[in-house]
Amino acid sequence: MTTIKKIQINYLTEPVGIDGPIQLGWVLESDRKNVRQVSYEVQIARSENFAEPVFASGIVEAADSNHVSVQADWEDIKRYYLRVRAAVETDGGREETDWAQTTFLTGYQNPESWEGAFITAEKEEDAAESFGTYLRREFDVTKPVRAAYLVSTAHGLYHAYINGEKAGVDQFAPGWTSYTKRLLYQTYEITDQIREGKNAIGVHLGAGWYKGLMSFNRTRNLYGNRTAFGGQIVLDYADGSCEVIASDTSWKGSRSPVLFSEIYDGEIYDARLEQDGWAEPEFDDSAWAPVEAVERDVHTLISQKGSSVQEITRLDPISVFATPQGDTVIDFGQNLTGWAYITVENATPGSRVELNYFETLDAAGNVYTENLRKAKETIVYTCRGGAKEVYHPNFSYQGFRYAKVAAYPGEVKAENFSARAVHSAMEPTGDFSCSNPLINQLQHNILWGMKGNFLDIPTDCPQRDERLGWTGDAQIFCRTATFLMNNYTFMRKWLADVAADQTVDGAVPHVVPDILTGHSEHDQFMSMGTYGSSAWGDVAVINPWNMYLAFGDTMVLEQQYDSMKNWIAFMKAHSTDGCLFTYALQFGDWVALDAEEGSYFGATPTAYTCAAYYSYVTGLVAKIAGILGKEEDAAYYQALYAELKRSFAEHFIAEDGALTVQTQTAQIVALVFDLLPETSRPIALENLKKLRAAEDGHLVTGFIGTPYFTHALSENGALEDAYDLLLKEDYPSWLYQVKMGATTVWEHWDGLKPDGTMWSADMNSFNHYAYGSIGEWLYRVVGGLEIDEKQPGYRHFYVQPLTGGNLSWAQVSYESIYGGISVRWEICGEETVLNLVVPANTTATIRLRQATEVTCGGGLDAVKANEGWQLEAGSGSWEIRYK
Repeated sequence: MTTIKKIQINYLTEPVGIDGPIQLGWVLESDRKNVRQVSYEVQIARSENFAEPVFASGIVEAADSNHVSVQADWEDIKRYYLRVRAAVETDGGREETDWAQTTFLTGYQNPESWEGAFITAEKEEDAAESFGTYLRREFDVTKPVRAAYLVSTAHGLYHAYINGEKAGVDQFAPGWTSYTKRLLYQTYEITDQIREGKNAIGVHLGAGWYKGLMSFNRTRNLYGNRTAFGGQIVLDYADGSCEVIASDTSWKGSRSPVLFSEIYDGEIYDARLEQDGWAEPEFDDSAWAPVEAVERDVHTLISQKGSSVQEITRLDPISVFATPQGDTVIDFGQNLTGWAYITVENATPGSRVELNYFETLDAAGNVYTENLRKAKETIVYTCRGGAKEVYHPNFSYQGFRYAKVAAYPGEVKAENFSARAVHSAMEPTGDFSCSNPLINQLQHNILWGMKGNFLDIPTDCPQRDERLGWTGDAQIFCRTATFLMNNYTFMRKWLADVAADQTVDGAVPHVVPDILTGHSEHDQFMSMGTYGSSAWGDVAVINPWNMYLAFGDTMVLEQQYDSMKNWIAFMKAHSTDGCLFTYALQFGDWVALDAEEGSYFGATPTAYTCAAYYSYVTGLVAKIAGILGKEEDAAYYQALYAELKRSFAEHFIAEDGALTVQTQTAQIVALVFDLLPETSRPIALENLKKLRAAEDGHLVTGFIGTPYFTHALSENGALEDAYDLLLKEDYPSWLYQVKMGATTVWEHWDGLKPDGTMWSADMNSFNHYAYGSIGEWLYRVVGGLEIDEKQPGYRHFYVQPLTGGNLSWAQVSYESIYGGISVRWEICGEETVLNLVVPANTTATIRLRQATEVTCGGGLDAVKANEGWQLEAGSGSWEIRYK
């Protein structure tokens, strides 16, 4: 039997805020093999019984079960019902599925439909303050309500309450964007919170990214100097009428119990200042002050459709202990991003709780906070007094494994504390495990590094006074990220800000949203330039390309195409003699271990790394232009790419075929970026081996070389070397961090040295996901799951595991847009047993490059290939045995 297991709209389940064409996809599930869709039918209606569809496709003879585009004239802020059914052919004949159904909620189709004013309870003289404020208004509901919605946003951060109950589950709304150009609004259904008679809406506002103290440059009021709320309640009555209750200057405002709250420094909260019932009707707000309206261009408002920040995982303490210095410390057992819930019982009014958050203990086992730099990461809660009080921060988050209890009324017990991991809500999609427990812990660390740093934007770290959207980190981790979670909505939202913050001549800022430009004149590095660095700016091309590979979606390519072209144009404008791109500050192979003493810049010349990336991404843009049908552009970029490769060879390949730059990173990028003639590839590989041998088999690479090191080896016939590099357990290596007790990936290979001492506190994050990009090699090479660039999104894929490293088994699973894929191999005596699951409506090519003989094809025909054997599989479960 074949069914439709899941429907996604714009890669989301039951999305909200839809404001244009939608893109449908569904997962077919069947107990048959070789399932191929032959037709589908889609209907959309305003009622659940589909009595009067607003869209009906009729039966469409097509194999497409993803990227099905639907356009209709949606009404503003309305719920729609959508259903799909399909017909398939299988080994057992033709079948039809039953209808499968889902819903979506629209946003405003035209920004001018927005009615709410942006209102604030702050004054101009509060610009240097970061306290919380309350806003409220009462309203009457005089007849039965069919549906009710809150559409809202803020300057700053906000929580909205209807009759005392929070609207939605979002944290850190409206998220962080390039606020002057793009501000997201949220859409919440509040039908169950509305009642006939008197009602009230309350809003709690905090400084957040908008006006708080931000970046290592400690700059305040980057987007404005007053928090504000804008929104409207939309009431759809049972009689068919509609009423909108919008924010305006009739609302009232007051300070809240949040005395101080900022992203880096934490929160100070005085529960004695709580006002019971402030977000409920009949509250006495006579002492509250009138609000003021502030300016906002409604044309910059963009609907948020998904991936909001939420509390995702609860972690309870694994211990409470005293340090040698006598501090009481709570250990949550995992480096995470979020906050702790604090419970206090029977406290005296005015007594205090103070927690200081940090990532690691020093060599003596004491509290270590120096790597936080100026970030305080401190929570202070003043008790109201009473039987039980429970608190967590409202507008601040912490990066931590440990919390020092600096004050607490009573005995510190583990049961009075729990942590919550807070990050953007994204469906988990990928998993990897193998017979080596250290690699399994590395996989755990990679995943938790992503969780800790995908909080609305892809940050570099979650603990110190930085937490910025560094483009280089996001670029090198993107392929790994697309495997671990469905980050389509998250990444597409951030890439829109990459384009928005590009300079007029096409340069991409080092961080997005860009809060460094214009505020970095005294910074050691940023005073040399805040945009235009190779490998960092290349995020404009590489990330959309990786999103296309993972999801098969051309919409993200279309959205970012002008941004890509502008970045290439910028590099071309600042290049001389062909490929020699130079501009302002170039990070190069950042924090590579072959750097000179005291320097962050690796030994590979930036002229080389810039030329390599310039060539590589130009080739990608040529491909992308072809995919989008822009033939003239494709020809232009293909010609430019050929010229850049020729120029690269002229500048960096000697007469004997060797590269003129002899560093590990130089060999790596030339091999992986395909910048070498065939005669030079074995020379570069041999030199890479020699350079590694000179370091006792270790890497000395930084941000540019590290992500590609194992690929450069395994793609060029040096698989054993790649496994050997992965499995190193001493410094510097991925598993060194694991053996030192890491639960996330570190910024520096020796962030914590074997003797317990630290790398420089200036730049020593213990939750820095960039080097977690090794995950991509685990999934693609060890697990063997590879995308087919010609049929992306796993419509067709390759299963080509390369065994080694003394692993007896490995398995990878991935929830693609077509359904679950799994690959598991296990060495059983002289045979390797390969089990795989291919989703319905997809196919796979199995490449057994190490096989000398296929002893059992499991019903599939094995054909001798140039390397080993090859089999073609339709959907279903398959088991293959080979020697």
